[in-house]
Amino acid sequence: VQLVESGGGLVQAGGSLKLSCATSGGTFRINAMGWYRQAPGKQRELVAVINGGGGTTNYADSVKGRFTISMDNAKSTVYLQMKNSKPEDTAVYYCNLAARSTWGPFNRWGQGTQVTVSS
Repeated sequence: VQLVESGGGLVQAGGSLKLSCATSGGTFRINAMGWYRQAPGKQRELVAVINGGGGTTNYADSVKGRFTISMDNAKSTVYLQMKNSKPEDTAVYYCNLAARSTWGPFNRWGQGTQVTVSS
């Protein structure tokens, strides 16, 4: 199973950006998908997570009200809509998949996509 992220780039402060993370390969049931980010010199932190059914979401306090996580179950794809971006949102954003296959539970990370917010 692989995760492929897209949508990163450069955006001005106050602007919007939408990240996508598509899964491919294998048959599995999604338990949860999430977005994490890591800024230079800092630890990776949770940004937002959504459960497999798409009905439950959680956000870091720093992005509440500005970012929205959503999932297309048919495509096994998760999105992160970023609005009112701030320079402190600058980081490499990683997609995470927690799922279960016939072989048991597993976890996968995407390769990361750079988001830069200019002031």
